[in-house]
Amino acid sequence: MNLVESITDPEWQRALRSFQTYLRLERQLSSNSVEGYMRDVSHLARYAVSMGRRPEAVDLELLHGLLGELHDTGIALASQCRIISGLRTFYRMMVVEDVTQENPAALLEMPRSSHHLPDVLSNEEIDAIEATFDLSMPDQARNYVIVEILYGCGLRVSELVNLHLSNIYVDDECLLITGKGDKQRWVPINSNALHLLLQYMETIRSHQTIRPGEEVYVFINRLGTHLSRNYVFMFLKAAVEKAGIKKRISPHSLRHSFATELVSNGADLRAVQEMLGHEKIATTEIYTHLSHQYLRDTITTYHPHYRKN
Repeated sequence: MNLVESITDPEWQRALRSFQTYLRLERQLSSNSVEGYMRDVSHLARYAVSMGRRPEAVDLELLHGLLGELHDTGIALASQCRIISGLRTFYRMMVVEDVTQENPAALLEMPRSSHHLPDVLSNEEIDAIEATFDLSMPDQARNYVIVEILYGCGLRVSELVNLHLSNIYVDDECLLITGKGDKQRWVPINSNALHLLLQYMETIRSHQTIRPGEEVYVFINRLGTHLSRNYVFMFLKAAVEKAGIKKRISPHSLRHSFATELVSNGADLRAVQEMLGHEKIATTEIYTHLSHQYLRDTITTYHPHYRKN
């Protein structure tokens, strides 16, 4: 079975066949190049089908969700850049053929090296984000809890949306998290976040009608199914904008903020490595460099002699 036939949705099959023809005839690319482009765009097709989106209905938020999913699988930076390039080419073709009016991939930014300081949030900015939620509304009260757990436990968003009820160990104040490669780790949850989580389960989740097979998940949407990564991205983006924060923030930024706070305040790197689920200590050591960069940026900004230069 080729890549096109492996996609179950007929509309996406047609779009992929058109793209294949475009690459061969219009771009006159080699067979290997065509195969590479098709493989990259097939990631989008599968993700969009799982989200119920037609080719012309894909937007920037969905593309961010796809890239976040690929990032969490540990895909290399160069591969992420190549996939973004392929998505841009695919939607350029869609615009030329009048299938869409805009290229949603045009606004995608190439991922930066992990050695660059990512946008992180201060405690005050976390408070500002949480203040945007109306806690009298069940969905927003649940989202408040999600922000607390992402920031307080340093989880990947995929780990959060797949969190099971059986993963909560109340007496030990710990969560049992299944990370990359199905590896499990223990992550402490602070008493405030645990209290909010249990309150959500008792006052909101317990009153929801949950679809069969979804009962194991902690965070449930209005349709009775567990949340998607894309939903978390969208509600957090809206909250950041409402809070007036001028940073490029995603759910992964909360994980960065968690790690940066720990390392900046002198936490043991091995402990941070364990909580983040990093396979190698070198990955965690990035936060040491980030911490040093933060200190350097701070003194450059606020010391009068540095400002003179």
